Amino acid sequence: MTEHYDLAIIGTGSGNSLVTPDFDDKRVAVIESGTFGGTCLNVGCIPTKMFVYAAEVADSARTAARYGVDAQVDAVRWRDIRDRIFGRIDPIAASGRDYRVDGPNTTAYLGRARFTAPRDLTVAYPDGHTTELTADQVVIATGAHPIVPPVIGGSGVPFHTSDTIMRIDELPEHLLVVGGGFIAAEMAHIFGGLGTQVTVVARGGRLLRHLDSEISQRFTRIARDQWDVRTNTTVREASGAPGEITLRLSDGSTVHGDLLLVATGRAPTTADLALGRAGVRTHVDGRVVVDRYGRTGAPGVWALGDCCSPYQLKHVANAEARAVAHNLVHPDELRPFPHRNVPSAVFSSPQIATIGLTEDECVAQNRPHVVKVQAYGDTAYGWAMEDTTSVCKVLADPHTGLLLGAHVMGPQASTLIQPLVQAMALGTPAPVVARNQYWIHPALAEVVENALLGLGLAEPYVTSPTH
Repeated sequence: MTEHYDLAIIGTGSGNSLVTPDFDDKRVAVIESGTFGGTCLNVGCIPTKMFVYAAEVADSARTAARYGVDAQVDAVRWRDIRDRIFGRIDPIAASGRDYRVDGPNTTAYLGRARFTAPRDLTVAYPDGHTTELTADQVVIATGAHPIVPPVIGGSGVPFHTSDTIMRIDELPEHLLVVGGGFIAAEMAHIFGGLGTQVTVVARGGRLLRHLDSEISQRFTRIARDQWDVRTNTTVREASGAPGEITLRLSDGSTVHGDLLLVATGRAPTTADLALGRAGVRTHVDGRVVVDRYGRTGAPGVWALGDCCSPYQLKHVANAEARAVAHNLVHPDELRPFPHRNVPSAVFSSPQIATIGLTEDECVAQNRPHVVKVQAYGDTAYGWAMEDTTSVCKVLADPHTGLLLGAHVMGPQASTLIQPLVQAMALGTPAPVVARNQYWIHPALAEVVENALLGLGLAEPYVTSPTH
């Protein structure tokens, strides 16, 4: 017997939030083949940042002598760190699952969905049996998964991805990280901060190549002081057994470690959905093709999050989910995905946050711009921190005073960038942001104030503050 629903949701990350009060009197199917809660809760943002915080506590103790405080790290209890983190996360995932299984007006299908026709689905379960269902509207929210290069995936060598490495039982002595993006940078920081020797193998000339090139270059220099960083090289051969991994690199060198992490990116989880049967198209990289409202080419079929978005970011997936939740029940008042001025952060050492255009993009677009790079160390709080490497870089249009981009590298970068995010969201000229509010002295936020003032933009942009 085929069950019919008003709404079927494939994936329980940000898609889980689509079950709004608008569907209280309707039938909703929620389909999940893995762990409830999606990437962010289980293997992404939340656990990694909890590990990052522990690593930074340990690193602070090791580097305290520069401030006249003698301290040391006696031990790192990896299992205690791990169990504290997942002891909080796993119950949340389990309760989310139980709520969809036992809660009101939802039916949970704990299997893998595939389309058989537009808005017709088959759910396959691990034991081999299947269920057929149809829905008036279907939302694809299947997220993304780690990419593993064949040279490693087909080698028989044991390896981890970001989906598995946080669950290991013992802290490795020497971790090999293949990849130079944000996952590689964050994991290198976590394990390096907790005392592991880290080797990073990156195919590009810089780590975090997607960032502003000046920021990327600065970060790579700092990274070389912390980890063994091998740039402009790839893995030619992987060999070994658990605890004894060897990578032969394209530059002729060889590296050895007891654990291997593959962090070479993530791909949309769409390949096995049989999207063609539903008339849903995909980009070359597997992302579902959607319009600005989240609609696919198939009537009644929507998508959101990492399976379709150019941004693999939880705050973007949540914003897309809010738009789709509205659009599902307001077909005549559609809301677009808010993809303008999307900020992001890399929680590595140092931390980096970014929004808008890079200087490279301004140059490539022949976009008139002015730039200021402000050092943390040139502010009072930066002096207190003895900081010599952190910066706040801002770019603005010299004619309008509007910010074009901002890039912060250093402690609390993800927080410090927020007034710049707000300025870009609200269209506030840089001089107005700098002069029409107080900046607490000597707080670290003064680095943002000084960066804005350093753009040298004329005061006529400033409006009189309200008294």
